[in-house]
Amino acid sequence: MSAKTTAALTENEVLALPAMATAEQAFAALGIGRDLGYRLIKEAEFPVPVVPLGRTYRVRRRDLLAFLGLGNSDAARGGALTASSERNNETAAKQIGSAR
Repeated sequence: MSAKTTAALTENEVLALPAMATAEQAFAALGIGRDLGYRLIKEAEFPVPVVPLGRTYRVRRRDLLAFLGLGNSDAARGGALTASSERNNETAAKQIGSAR
């Protein structure tokens, strides 16, 4: 049986992951295969903290970014701030609209 190689996600793809990425998304970000990823989780050797949710596993995007050295990236900070600002603007607009 041969080992399957997996191409890692690009920096932009990693930055675009949801706040709580699936285990498979984390594997792709790290460039490892599914079998190896789940084996590392089972052996408590996965390089970033894993959050078990029922029968699935999630990984915090911020932990992936920090491990990959992208945590201080301007895009990482700016993207999060932009998304947060947009949500706040939408919420404010809805509140203003309902107050009329």
